[in-house]
Amino acid sequence: MHPYDVTFMSNMLAVLLNGIAQLEYDRDKPLPPHQAAYLDKMDTKMDAGILADNETIENPDINQRARFIAANLLGAMKSNDEEMTAALCTWLANRLPDLKQVKIDEDGDRVSIDLVFDEEYGKQAVVSFGKLN
Repeated sequence: MHPYDVTFMSNMLAVLLNGIAQLEYDRDKPLPPHQAAYLDKMDTKMDAGILADNETIENPDINQRARFIAANLLGAMKSNDEEMTAALCTWLANRLPDLKQVKIDEDGDRVSIDLVFDEEYGKQAVVSFGKLN
């Protein structure tokens, strides 16, 4: 294996913050029934509308929901709320099966969230060096 080889994780969802992977969700692992039920509850709550950019969106579509969830995911990660982080990541992975990466970039007060469907997440391999002479 070349030291710069990258392993592509085709059934993985990665959440990156400022280019650094924070979470990796493996869609191959089965979702327990209680977690599936919680995702359904999240959908039901969003059916009543969501608040995005100080505006209430009634009957949000899947893309509006995904952006809302991703924004809340950032908040959950920053507050170290592991349960909510896991739930939000699980929602994204299960409701958007083609989503490969959530790229969140923060620069001061500016935040951009990019939902990436066409770029596989590449997990970098560990590089080990032999004796260098």
